Amino acid sequence: MSYNFSQTAALIWSVADLLRGDFKQSQYGRIILPFTLLRRLECVLEATKPQVLEKYEAVKAIPFEAQDKLLVHAAQLSFYNTSKMDLNKLGETGVASNLESYVQSFSSNAREIFEHFDFFNTIDKLAEADLLYKVAKNFANTDLHPSVISNHDMGLVFEELIRRFAESSNETAGEHFTPRDIVRLTTSLVFSHDDTALTQAGLVRSIYDPTAGTGGFLSAGMEYVHELNDKAALSAFGQELNPESYAICKADMLIKGQKVDNIKLGNTLSNDQLRADKFDYMLSNPPFGVDWKKIQKSIDDEHKQKGFDGRFGAGLPRVSDGSLLFLMHLISKMRPRDLAGKEHDGGSRIGIILNGSPLFTGGAGSGESEIRRYILENDLLEAIIALPTDMFYNTGISTYVWVLSNNKDVARKSKVQLINAATARAKTGGRGRSGGGEVEGDDENIFYAAMRKSLGSKRKELTEQGIETIVKTYGQFIENDFSKIFDYRAFGYRRITVERPLKLAVYPKDADKLAALQADKAWEALDTNLQQAVLQALASFTDAKLLSRDGFQKQLNTKLKKAGDVKLSAVQQKLLLKHLAEQDDEAEVCTSKGQPEANPDLRDNENVPLTESVDEYFAREVLPHVPDAWIDTSKTDAKDGLVGIVGYEIPFNRHFYVYQPPRALEEIDADLDLVSAEIMALLKEVHS
Repeated sequence: MSYNFSQTAALIWSVADLLRGDFKQSQYGRIILPFTLLRRLECVLEATKPQVLEKYEAVKAIPFEAQDKLLVHAAQLSFYNTSKMDLNKLGETGVASNLESYVQSFSSNAREIFEHFDFFNTIDKLAEADLLYKVAKNFANTDLHPSVISNHDMGLVFEELIRRFAESSNETAGEHFTPRDIVRLTTSLVFSHDDTALTQAGLVRSIYDPTAGTGGFLSAGMEYVHELNDKAALSAFGQELNPESYAICKADMLIKGQKVDNIKLGNTLSNDQLRADKFDYMLSNPPFGVDWKKIQKSIDDEHKQKGFDGRFGAGLPRVSDGSLLFLMHLISKMRPRDLAGKEHDGGSRIGIILNGSPLFTGGAGSGESEIRRYILENDLLEAIIALPTDMFYNTGISTYVWVLSNNKDVARKSKVQLINAATARAKTGGRGRSGGGEVEGDDENIFYAAMRKSLGSKRKELTEQGIETIVKTYGQFIENDFSKIFDYRAFGYRRITVERPLKLAVYPKDADKLAALQADKAWEALDTNLQQAVLQALASFTDAKLLSRDGFQKQLNTKLKKAGDVKLSAVQQKLLLKHLAEQDDEAEVCTSKGQPEANPDLRDNENVPLTESVDEYFAREVLPHVPDAWIDTSKTDAKDGLVGIVGYEIPFNRHFYVYQPPRALEEIDADLDLVSAEIMALLKEVHS
């Protein structure tokens, strides 16, 4: 019979009844979580507490480092407490000072968690509300001994408490807590590939989250592996920026028996505290659309100085959105493949949740495009799953799960699978549901359901069947209405520069153009004699319009020479043409050194699919419309040297677009007649 962790969590959370009135609902978790941790730690330490206290008396005078090692050995755990006190011995007076002293007596790795929970401030607030003794007594009477609740089950209890806390403060939950349905899907996608390997005896693997939050992904990964193989050892690593989330995550890992020194506090991008480590599995839900201005210098320095020896060699995204920086960070943490081994030996797998921007932001040659290019050309991307909107606590935007691997199955080599779980619908054969009501002829979405009660911006959740369908579709690598498979080159293109010739007609006698010329400050700066000579030469032209720039310049130079050997510089000639000439398709092509000149105002770009020949595309798509156009062959790609700058984008929605024909005019007219009749009936009622 499995342990009922949900019932235990509900029992613990019931202490909220004591807090109601004195504390806000969003504050309950900040009290309940650290007290739960404290009670669990003292229950776990109870068996070896006498030996620890005895050893402490013997070694308290020696240097701390040596003392710490001896006390850890005595506790037979990675933490200890040197106080004779526990929650049952706080007394009825001086409870606050006794409790603070008790917590201060933990080893530094456990004490730090309470400090980041701001637990000492919580103690003071409970004391002020005259609730500290009652709350402490309540937890003292809760049996959390390892003989009653295993580390695994206690982890489930703590996760349930974290969920309750997150949902009770859903206005900020999204910053630190990923919804469980999203965690379940992403974890299943990343681990499903290795289900067979994960059942092996003596398995030791690592899991990492660079944006750990409260540890949801780490816990889900451990839970997934535990279900397959309860003898497997999965070491958890993570880093988190928010101190409170860090405390919750570290507490959860401590409760699960993990080495909590592997959970770090700080900014992963600017200060990677697990710099030398590589991992088997990586899961992350980085913040959406957050700028990285504050850490821009350190990121730029790493990019320029280390290149591909660092994390950001492929390129840098625009400073307004750092999502792709986290993806590149994860890729840098991949274990190298064991090329001599069997399929699946070595390598790493990544599941990361991103918004739509990383799919297409940035044109050819931009940082974003170069990052996508690196990922696709190195065959790291396995699949992208589009999620419905309104899936997260603090945003309703569209989101996508990217699954990456550096050790793909043979069938997946050079391929990318797109799964559309955002809008795909199943035929219901009649009536379907939309929101809360039924709509005649509607189709039912097969992946998600509307929540009975919204949590912040989260109004939908993935169903069990929906998650199973997505994971199975991904695992079987099949195509259907909501799954498509592409060669990675289908997302690539070459941006070629298309030039058209400069054809200038010159108007030497046009009054408006001459007035504009003489109003130009550059003209006013010319010598008066030169101005006079030029104006006289222009007035002597017999033609009001010349269809040759080169012919005009030749005639003008001849006239100026006769007028007194006057010569115009290239800059001065350009000034005249700026005001007196304009593009005219009937004019002659302007040339320079025997070659046609390009008109920068008519310059255009074409994106040629990587799967096509540039010349064939140009002949088919461009020349029939502009026969005098040509490709600027001087603009070549920096990596392959071929004409055109290579770019990559993943236009997800375009691949799943379904044309909806407009309604018949007769149907629209009938609706208008019906509405008009209703309006007339209402007007009659008003007049009567």
